[in-house]
Amino acid sequence: MNRVIFKNLGIIKFKEAWELQESLLKSIVETKKENRNNPENKKKTKSYLLFCEHPGVYTLGKSGNKDNLLLNSESLKKEGIDFFKINRGGDITYHGPGQLVVYPIFDLDNFFTDIHKYLRFLEEVVILVLKKYNLLGERLDGATGVWLGVKGGFPRKVCAMGVRASRWVTMHGLAFNVSVDLSRFGGIVPCGITDKSVTSLCVELKKEVLLEEVSVVFQKKFKEVFNIDLVDEKDF
Repeated sequence: MNRVIFKNLGIIKFKEAWELQESLLKSIVETKKENRNNPENKKKTKSYLLFCEHPGVYTLGKSGNKDNLLLNSESLKKEGIDFFKINRGGDITYHGPGQLVVYPIFDLDNFFTDIHKYLRFLEEVVILVLKKYNLLGERLDGATGVWLGVKGGFPRKVCAMGVRASRWVTMHGLAFNVSVDLSRFGGIVPCGITDKSVTSLCVELKKEVLLEEVSVVFQKKFKEVFNIDLVDEKDF
């Protein structure tokens, strides 16, 4: 069983979390390089699971279309929302309070070297979380992420995903809507998809759910799906 360092960053600005991810990824890659140069004395690489919330921010993936941002710089400033073009896959999405953002910084050499399988595992975590709340999370052909209402013909996205990998080390991850202000998605074409909507756990359940409670469920399901033990860094 892999041991993964768990960190709950709380509310953190997107740029700060992005820089932290880059720093952790770089440290893991450096260890892997050292191991190749010194195969007789290999060090175990670390993996991390970061949970956080961000103040309002739109992020555009490297293959995304800037036209899917519907607000100009003046409007963004007025609304107090940041914008970043970043190095993950996927198009544009929104992060904000009431949304659980999860960044796995995993060395897939310790799991499996298959990005598509990794994405399916992330989706499975979310599907199992939704099952805990008696909701049917589903995959949608041709679209990464987790949806509700696919079988009913009215797909609603509850979790967006976008990742990057370098030397089989992952970064970025998923954003699960718990109680996020869905009106903020009106400033973009979410994930570049025009004919489907976005939803949240609280909207679907028609009641308040605490993000802290959902975070605990996510930790449990990550442990189940990826067969990992979550530990504090000092205990690694």
